[in-house]
Amino acid sequence: MSDVLRTERDGNVETWTIDLPDQRNPISGLDVIEAFEEQTRRVQDDLEVRCVVLTGAGSAFSAGGNVADMRAKEGIFAGNPWQVRNGYRSGIQRIPLAMAACEVPMVAAVNGPAVGAGCDLALMCDLRIASTRGWFAESFVQLGIIPGDGGAWLLTQAVGPQRAAEMALTGDRVLAEQALDWGLVTSVVEPDELLPAAQDLAGRVAKNPPHATRMAKRLLRESQRATLPQVLELSATMQALSHHTADHDEAMAAMAEKRPGTYAGS
Repeated sequence: MSDVLRTERDGNVETWTIDLPDQRNPISGLDVIEAFEEQTRRVQDDLEVRCVVLTGAGSAFSAGGNVADMRAKEGIFAGNPWQVRNGYRSGIQRIPLAMAACEVPMVAAVNGPAVGAGCDLALMCDLRIASTRGWFAESFVQLGIIPGDGGAWLLTQAVGPQRAAEMALTGDRVLAEQALDWGLVTSVVEPDELLPAAQDLAGRVAKNPPHATRMAKRLLRESQRATLPQVLELSATMQALSHHTADHDEAMAAMAEKRPGTYAGS
């Protein structure tokens, strides 16, 4: 188990906690990057993991990039422009690629500030719940830089071009209730209710056949950039696979017999 990304499993739901509370959970360090890669690969290969809840230890969800390293021009921020470019590509940009490649549905439980790349990390998840103490800021411009980890694409997908432009060009905070109004999160709860609410939502996902939820997630992601004919073709292919799973047969039987289904991922 990673020291910087704690993982716990309860049934078919895992909870991942970025565990660097003294630093407000930055994600630009190589140890965190590698932990995300390792854990996403692991659950991708494990059909027993059917949903993941992602949160941060302490008072913050994630402060994004390590500002101390940025100011000192260390880590991925070190070197000349060519080296910094490669630092991003071989560094923090590995996280959105790993998250995008993972078909396990993910719920972000935003317990506190989600700033810069931390905001983008929440956007990499499929669903987001915030506590009343949570807030979001696409704050790169306030440091004289731009979203270097895919935030411009992620934010536009989540809230549309106008809201994305407002967040990215001002860098201003979006508080939890405003995030709910903008559709950035699905609900806002009190701090002590956050993890139970996120895990309950994850459980509602995890009770379904894992092949179906994983393919549905992939289809939703592909739909963000594909044409309707392309989505229809992919849907037909995935549907053909779905109809020939044992879990589909079990789901049909459970519906007819008015009982919960029991799914083996087959």
